[in-house]
Amino acid sequence: MRKRITLLCMVFLVVGNIMAKEKRNKHYVTNQAPLVVQKYTALPLGTIKAKGMLQRMLETQRDGLTGNIDSVYSVVCGSNNGWLGGTGDGWERGPYWLDGLVPLAYQLDDEKLKAKAQEWIEWSIKNQQPDGYFGPRPLKKGFKRIPGTQQDRREDWWPKMVMLKVLQQYYTATEDERVLTLMTNYFKYMLKELPGRPLGHYSYWGNRRGADNLAVVYWLYNITKEKYLLELGELIHQQTYKWERVFTDNTIRRLNPLPGLHCVNVAQGLKAPAIYYQQNQDEQLLNSVKEGLSALRDVHGFVNGMYGGDEHLHGNDPTQGSELCSATEMMYSFESILPITGDTYYADYLEKLAYNVLPTQHTDDYTAKQYFQQANQVVITDESRNFFNDHNGRLVFGTTSGYPCCLTNMHQGWPKFVQNLWYATADNGLAALVYGASEVTAKVADGEEVTLEQETSYPFKGDVTIAVKKASSVQFPLHLRIPGWCKNATVKVNGERFECNTEDNIIIVNRKWSAGDKVELSFPMEIKFSTWYEGSIGVERGPLVYGLRVEENWVKVEKNHGFLGEQGYEDPFWEVYPKSPWNYALPRRISAKNFKISIKDYIDDMPWNLNNAPIELRIKAKRIDSWKIENNSAGKIPSNTRPTRFPYAPEEEVVLVPYGCTTLRVSQFPAW
Repeated sequence: MRKRITLLCMVFLVVGNIMAKEKRNKHYVTNQAPLVVQKYTALPLGTIKAKGMLQRMLETQRDGLTGNIDSVYSVVCGSNNGWLGGTGDGWERGPYWLDGLVPLAYQLDDEKLKAKAQEWIEWSIKNQQPDGYFGPRPLKKGFKRIPGTQQDRREDWWPKMVMLKVLQQYYTATEDERVLTLMTNYFKYMLKELPGRPLGHYSYWGNRRGADNLAVVYWLYNITKEKYLLELGELIHQQTYKWERVFTDNTIRRLNPLPGLHCVNVAQGLKAPAIYYQQNQDEQLLNSVKEGLSALRDVHGFVNGMYGGDEHLHGNDPTQGSELCSATEMMYSFESILPITGDTYYADYLEKLAYNVLPTQHTDDYTAKQYFQQANQVVITDESRNFFNDHNGRLVFGTTSGYPCCLTNMHQGWPKFVQNLWYATADNGLAALVYGASEVTAKVADGEEVTLEQETSYPFKGDVTIAVKKASSVQFPLHLRIPGWCKNATVKVNGERFECNTEDNIIIVNRKWSAGDKVELSFPMEIKFSTWYEGSIGVERGPLVYGLRVEENWVKVEKNHGFLGEQGYEDPFWEVYPKSPWNYALPRRISAKNFKISIKDYIDDMPWNLNNAPIELRIKAKRIDSWKIENNSAGKIPSNTRPTRFPYAPEEEVVLVPYGCTTLRVSQFPAW
């Protein structure tokens, strides 16, 4: 046995030495041997600045809930929170907020937001225990437990995982060495305690979401190269729910009975095989993620990229709900997988969620959100629906309506999306793998600093210009993604057509760059169609899904819908009613020629509403009178709408707009 262990160690040493010679980015924190070489590497927080619409989204968060939740939701996120040493909530909601607040603060370089985040960070660092534990401890005897505040879970591993992500982001912005000390001591504590108190000891959330913990362990290893971290990595994986098995054994395809998988756990679990792949390097781990996504699409999927999960997986009827936390965590999973694999499939999918699902699930002023949204959503009221979990205003726009996890977890969506617009590359260049107006300042080649600006009206238009704003004649590779939906992309460098082979939908322009150089990308957007539940039709163009334009009547309801145990918290909400018909069917033999396309010359920085919708698709449709509201949602999609059944239904011209611009909509249409 001893000889066998020695032989294995020699094999790992040889593999480690080979991998150490592979090309790795030399300017930023990237995987170190024996972890797999990353194709792309995340840049430090603050090096990427949003422009245009994305900048407006960040500013709206600053002025809305993200910048003010400590006063708006003070009962949990105020000064009495356990993560500030108080007797209030000591579980996930405070760290959830910080997970979006920290990147927002440093992207906007906003001192007020930084100060808010710093108070929480300082408490965590300064109150770490001698044994390495950090975070709130259980309340001492004599304190009265406040219902609903989860104080009984203060020692749970799960909320620490969120705060570790917060501290990791904070370190990339500040290089505060105290973060590394805290993590080192805490991970030694974990290595000692996990055998007796595994990840699922306090709640199953830690077991299901262990990959969030594992990712930070690997990140710290890449800085300190402490071998015990790899041992801890193996232990965390052993105690984490086996998502690679669930994604490949048809568990997700079980519909009747339901598979019993929580929607947010699934969204977070998507990255688990890819995170562990960095250490294990079994390609089947990566394959399992796509198998899982395929199963989600086939059995629970919607045209918008989400899946029926309200809160357990619940099939693909487009009136099933999808949770806001699922959207933001699914985005984060793809943002985690993309730099590890370099697979542009995840960039395509990330854009689909960000530019369709995310903007429609919060209000324009970022002061209210939906806990669930529906792909076919024709009325929003505080009434029961066919949701697995139907308590407490799951569909209305409010703050603590639904469950307050989304109120605090929604903030990571836009800031982390901005943070993943650019990456450093293994060959010491830069990569634009996700498109949106932005600017990046980063080190390339032998450490020279360059600034590139991305000018674009993407995702509404397919033209992207990348201009070199600052560079002193330095050669480096620029990696550019060709979206998977684009058939005839063109690339020009300083006005001249750039011809090159495309590998894995990536074009690499390796040349000597100087200030004033420009790369022009053209991604023609064609209308395409897909088939969903009951043969329903989905309409897409480029990265955007389209939905029927339904006029809206917003009604404020002065009723407390605060989370259980937070009575007295003033929480009115909004219901939304249709002011125009919604029950239309599209032609069965539909083609792009059926549509008239209208695109505005000027696109507002707040495009996500009916008034500012930049694009309209007009088409002839038929209204199906028998398709009515049932159980407070659109009824079952008519699957037999042959013209012979509706000989007198007149054709009408209807308007489709980008899904993200809608509140009420039909995005999966019956066919006639």
